[in-house]
Formats: sequence, structure tokens, C-alpha cells
Amino acid sequence: MKADPKTARISSTITREDRKKKWGHHGAVIWFTGLSGSGKSTLALGLESKLQSQGMATCILDGDTLRKGLCADLGFSPKDRKENIRRTGEVAKLFAEAGFIVICALISPYRDDREKVRYSCLQDHISFIEVFVDASLDICEQRDPRGLYARARAGMIVDFTGIDSPYEIPEHPDLHLPTHQYSSLETLEELHHFVQKWIYS
Repeated sequence: MKADPKTARISSTITREDRKKKWGHHGAVIWFTGLSGSGKSTLALGLESKLQSQGMATCILDGDTLRKGLCADLGFSPKDRKENIRRTGEVAKLFAEAGFIVICALISPYRDDREKVRYSCLQDHISFIEVFVDASLDICEQRDPRGLYARARAGMIVDFTGIDSPYEIPEHPDLHLPTHQYSSLETLEELHHFVQKWIYS
């Protein structure tokens, strides 16, 4: 999407280094992707709690929450899913530029859309970490905490990722978390350790 020539970007007088001195870290975008029920939101909340306890500036952008406000006008067609990810990526960048560690938890099924967010972040020198929260469709259907898969199988929900809408597995995620192989605590510890190393590298 091209910027309107009538608009101009305003640069803050507070630099990224100023923000790093305040928070002790640069801003970053941590992007969780995976099927519904894979554990994205659970891990996002757990990671935020750990980082907050260390005094870090964090915020969560959760797909369901965004669809109740910022993206409430969007459906689940490929075009709308693309716009959903674009908007989320732009908001994430704004928070990251302000020094926050932004934890994004969205299915984000299309590889190209995720890569566009990564490219956009890296263009503006913002760290981007893609985390593949991996659980098979069978496992996610067994979990099905909100009964969404059952409703999709019954035809009550259409364009549901994994059932009648595709999910493109990340080819080279920065971190791969097979949530069906380890306990929630073990998975969170691995995630936390990885993110800490990334932030302070």
C-alpha cells in the first residue's frame, strides 16, 4: 500500500537510544503464528508476564481482541486476512518504535503476509522474531477449548483455518515450538530463554 503524497511522517524528538536507556532494551516484534488452539495466546500471556517481571515494556496484540476493535470490519476472506495482518503489523511497528516488546498472537495463515511484516520491520531496523507455535490439526481439534473446530466441521463456521481455509507453515521460523511434545511450562521456559538471548544480543 503506497503512502499518500499529501502525508508526511513525523519523527519523535525522543530517539530509540533514549527509549533503550529508559527500558533497558530496544523495541521488537515477536510474532506468534499457528493454528487455532496451538497455544499462541497462552504463550503470549506467559511471556508477557515473565518480561514484565523483569521490568521490560511489553504489550500484546491478540488476533481475537483486534477483531473486536481495529479489525472489526474485516471478515475471513483471503483479502480480509491479508489486511488484518497488514494493520496488525503497522500497529506493532508503532509500539516497537516506542520501545515496547510487542507480542503478536495471530493465526496469520499466509506465509507471504508474515514475510511482508518481517520485511517492513527490518526496513525500519526493528527486530522481528517469528515463532511457530506448532500443534497438528488433530491435536488442535482435540483441544478445541471454544468448540470452534466442531462448529467448523458441522458447517456452522466457514473459512476456518485448517478446515476449509489453508495454513502455510513457516519455512524458516526464528523459533519452532512443538507444543504437543512438551508441557506448557517447558515450552514457556524455552520461549523465554530464546527471547532474552535475542533481546540482549
